Amino acid sequence: MNSKLLRVSIATTLLALWFAGCGGGVQGTYSDQTGAFVLQLNSGGQATFTFAGQSAPCAYTANGNAIALNCQGAAGSVNLTVQSDGSLTGPPGTLMPPLRKK
Repeated sequence: MNSKLLRVSIATTLLALWFAGCGGGVQGTYSDQTGAFVLQLNSGGQATFTFAGQSAPCAYTANGNAIALNCQGAAGSVNLTVQSDGSLTGPPGTLMPPLRKK
């Protein structure tokens, strides 16, 4: 194996391990433009979803560009999609606008 190919292989492996170690980069705070919808994705699959000032504890799993959010109370469960720009969107026809990482 030539040295250039070896360096590319090592760099790719390290990058993949970094993404795996940080939850694929989905952790953080997301909100819509008005701040009415706020989603905080924490380590360990824990989250908080806030709508109009009312918060609910949630659990989530991330798999590729899909996030399954399961919240207590009226918030319930929803499947979100990570878009190419990093924003999160709900299923078509829902009232939730795209959420952007802050």
